[in-house]
Formats: sequence, C-alpha cells, structure tokens
Amino acid sequence: MSRGLRLLLLAAGLVAVLVVAGLVLLPRLAGNGGVNIPIGAAGPVELDLPPGFEASIVARDLGRPRFMAYDEQGVLFVADMSGGRVLALPDGDGDGQADETVVVAEGMDNPSSLSFYEGWLYVGETTQVVRLRPGDDLRAVESQVVVPGLPPGGAHVTRTVLVDGEGRLYVSVGSSCNVCQEEDERRAAISVYGADGSGGRVLARGLRNAVGLAINPRSGELWATNNGRDWLGDDEPPETAYVVTDGMDAGWPRCHAGRIVDPEFGAEGACQGVATPAVEMEAHAAPLGLAFYDGDQFPAEYRGDLFVALHGSWNRSEPVGYKVVRIPLDETSSEDGRPAGQVLDFATGWLLDDGDTVPGRPAGVVVSPDGSLLVSDDKAGLIYRIRYRP
Repeated sequence: MSRGLRLLLLAAGLVAVLVVAGLVLLPRLAGNGGVNIPIGAAGPVELDLPPGFEASIVARDLGRPRFMAYDEQGVLFVADMSGGRVLALPDGDGDGQADETVVVAEGMDNPSSLSFYEGWLYVGETTQVVRLRPGDDLRAVESQVVVPGLPPGGAHVTRTVLVDGEGRLYVSVGSSCNVCQEEDERRAAISVYGADGSGGRVLARGLRNAVGLAINPRSGELWATNNGRDWLGDDEPPETAYVVTDGMDAGWPRCHAGRIVDPEFGAEGACQGVATPAVEMEAHAAPLGLAFYDGDQFPAEYRGDLFVALHGSWNRSEPVGYKVVRIPLDETSSEDGRPAGQVLDFATGWLLDDGDTVPGRPAGVVVSPDGSLLVSDDKAGLIYRIRYRP
C-alpha cells in the first residue's frame, strides 16, 4: 500500500471517529441547552433604540474595550483587555467623538475594569489590583500595586474593581470553574479593602462570577451582576443582579438564583438562608457592566433606572442577550425584594435577524458627564454613545 493511500485511509478513519463522537455528543449538549455560538465579522451595527434616541461612535480600533470610567475633568478612560492597555479618549471640543487615543499604561494582564478615587485610577488585572496616577498628558506617571496575589487563571480571568466615595475598594473574583468547591475563599466572591489595599476581607460569597459592580447613587447600596452556571438547560438558572450586603451568601455552587438546587452540589435545604436576587434576567445572557442613570439628558422617567450590558450566550440552543437592557427602579420594590419594573430592551441590534450573526458584543456601560450613555463593544473594538434627541 502506498504512503499516500495510507494517509488517505487514516484521514477517512479520523473523520469517521469525529462524526460518531459528534453524533454521541450533540444530543447530550442539546439536552442541556445545546451549543449555538453566534459568529460574524466584527463591526459597528445600527442599534435599535426607543423613539427619540440615537447612537453614534465615540472611538474605534480600541482592541477589546471592556469597562470605562471618567476622571474629574471629564476625560473617558477604558480598559483594553486584549491589548493589555488602559486608554484615555479625550474629547476637547465636546462633539462626542474622541480627539485621540492615548495609551495611559500597557503591558498589563487582562485589564478589564477601572475606577477613580482621589486622582488614582484603579485597574483590575488577573492577579492584582494596581492604581495609576495619570499625568497632564494622561499617561501614567506613577503606578502602585495595592492588592497583590489574587488567585490566577481558571475559568474566569477578569477582576472587577470599584472604589466608593468612602474609600472602600471592592474586588470581585469569579470562580475557577463552572461549578465546584473552591479552595480559595476569594473565588466566587467580592472582597473589600481600604483604598491602599489594607485590611482585605471577603464581603459576599457564593457569586459565581460577579462581573459588574456599581453603587446606586440614590441609596448608596452596592449592586453586582452575576453570571450563573452552565449546562442546566436553556432556561436555568436565570442571570441575576444582587444588592450586595456584608456577609451575604448568594449560594453558589449549591444553590442558584436563591431557589434552584444544584443537581451536583446541592441537597435538601441547599437554598435555605441564601440571598434573593434583586433582578432576574434571561439564562446565559451574560450580564457584565451595569450603570445607574444619574444624568438629566434622558427623559425624566429614565432617571434612577439601571442599565445592564448583556454580553450574550454561547451555550444555548437559541442565542439570547447581545443587548443593553433597562430595569426601572423608581417604583416601590415588590415584597420579594425585586424591583417592581420589568427588564426592558433598550439597545438591540448586535444579534442580527438570522439569529446566528453577531458583529459585536456589549460589555460595559457608563453615564457620561453630559448625560449620554456610553456602551463599549469588546468584539467590534469600539464605544457607542447613546443620547436622547426628540
């Protein structure tokens, strides 16, 4: 037998094995919700917005922009996760478009979140939290590691940081796995430190991956989005947002959304004493950034409402997410602690009508000083500006 024929037969056998494996595996995946990962060339989309709203692009070619923050002078900063950079996007003429892209710092490890406090820019990297002092040209002139030695790697590599007005530094670290018992208590938890990194302790646990953190300016409460576990089907468990309290246990890995017992790690009574989510959203929609609307550019009925970026599903038979939702919070909360308002679509269009094509994925949201809502797209590498113009 010739060498060419042997290679041909070997290739044919390999294909047959893969086909058989696929026939065995796909029903299992379908029974657990299936896998449908939308694809498509990255690029800007025409956003579908409520009447009177319009969208424009603030900046392009930003790598993988995640969370954003404004300094006291109104300059926008953004974390470029794939490029290992923090970028500044000054808009000196106030036309809503960045005049230039300034590299504040580079060589960082998966920077994904930013927070300003007393002139310092706090940045969450996979294994540490650093703070930078931007100079007059916006480039960092000083850098300090304030929280070293965060648990590395695992299934979730982003680290979310937020400093509140009292100088409390919150750091969220996701789980190392889909569902498991963690050895490091800082995993699947939110910890709190002093602004200088001192006195660290776990504030809330049982949060599988609390990617978004924000302070409600009306109540002063800390809110967090949370990404639920995979492989419990298309519709369970729901994605959630919590009002975070000291000592809170959100239940992971034994209980999800305060009421769903995990089939692997749960048992009777597993959800007893577990925190109830403030908001439930579509399963697998992947809520990332959140922001409370405290501007005055939108209509009055939007003020105080919560906006959440849904990054989009990857392990669901019918894709969901890929949008920004609005959650009204100006009404009296219902008895079970959830907002009385519904989860409403605000900005859609990232998931095209064919249900399989996704040119972009919303990641972060922030309210600008002029009251516009900015949305980062970490697939298309750009930032949208949404404003109201009736």
